[in-house]
Amino acid sequence: METLNFRFENGVRRLKADPELVGVVSSGNLEVLIENAPLGGACAIEVKTAARGFGAIWEAVMNDFFQRWRLADTRISINDMGATPAVVSLRLDQAVEAAVEESK
Repeated sequence: METLNFRFENGVRRLKADPELVGVVSSGNLEVLIENAPLGGACAIEVKTAARGFGAIWEAVMNDFFQRWRLADTRISINDMGATPAVVSLRLDQAVEAAVEESK
């Protein structure tokens, strides 16, 4: 397993819901836990992945995700079993949308 950590400062959007868990840890898939956290306006993402050596790809996907959502005071935990970048983006978007919709 490889653990990657990303932190993005100056987010502007806060989640209003309780923690959300989406996805399933299985071959070619991943789970995402998203929750509020007092991070001074930052978004912290921890990735635990079975696929070693893909740090640059993870970084690109996380940068793209943060640019779309600009989350603040948010902690995201990802457990990955070899998901493609498209699946990673899909699960991240599902998690945010579920957290936002829960508050309506």
